[in-house]
Amino acid sequence: MLDVDETALSNLPQLRANDWGFIVNGPCADLPRGPCGLVAWIALAQAEPIRPVLELARFARERGVAVFFLTGRPERLRAATEANLKAAGYEWTGVLLKPDTLSVPSAVDFKAVERKKLVEQGYVIAVNVGDQMSDLDGGFAERTYKLPNPFYFVP
Repeated sequence: MLDVDETALSNLPQLRANDWGFIVNGPCADLPRGPCGLVAWIALAQAEPIRPVLELARFARERGVAVFFLTGRPERLRAATEANLKAAGYEWTGVLLKPDTLSVPSAVDFKAVERKKLVEQGYVIAVNVGDQMSDLDGGFAERTYKLPNPFYFVP
């Protein structure tokens, strides 16, 4: 189980362009300068893979392990998200995105539920990797690994 942003894919160019600020909407037309809205950045599908995570995903797939991505990105960004993951070299069993209309106080309230659904389908989540504690909290994984993210916090 892998998170997407700052776990599988690096949004560093977008973060730098915004001087480390958080801009959701607006264009992203003047990289490496900003501003660069997150939705427009995602639509560009240019985020580079975080290499050790890509290697882990490939290692797992080569051994017949199912790889799932579980992200707080909204469902309306599925095409761009999957295009970027594919361009970055990832292959997967499933990509789980947050429903467009779902509003939760914490990512845990979405992500733990999705992990539980996979377990109920018979999957064993051996490893869950994310850059936020909210990617990992809530159970339904044998081991969790938190990657550092000095840029932002997701409750």
